[in-house]
Amino acid sequence: MTGPGSHRESGPAAEHQARRYLEARGLTTRETNYRGRRGEIDLIMNEGDTLVFVEVRYRSNITFGSPAESVNLSKQQKLITTASQYLQQQFRSNPPACRFDVLAISGKEQENVDWIRDAFQPSL
Repeated sequence: MTGPGSHRESGPAAEHQARRYLEARGLTTRETNYRGRRGEIDLIMNEGDTLVFVEVRYRSNITFGSPAESVNLSKQQKLITTASQYLQQQFRSNPPACRFDVLAISGKEQENVDWIRDAFQPSL
């Protein structure tokens, strides 16, 4: 059973907060919760001509690490694979410039926001 403050409630609330935060800084939303064969991308946004894939992470308590630290290599690879699928579907052979950002939110009231632009790169 899940109650107030549960993961099922805090995840969507953090994603909504992240979207508002980034839109207030000039990004525009293309997609939310895009699901591919290997995973999900929380937000797909545009910043000018750049397509931005955003992973939103929330932790109310950072005792065991920050939210950004939870975007490990395995998670990065899933995001890259899912982004590649999205690019193939939407842009075929002419994809725009892209980057991967992490928006790390922490605190019981989601009061701490850390926007990590270009958080990781796909390995070639």
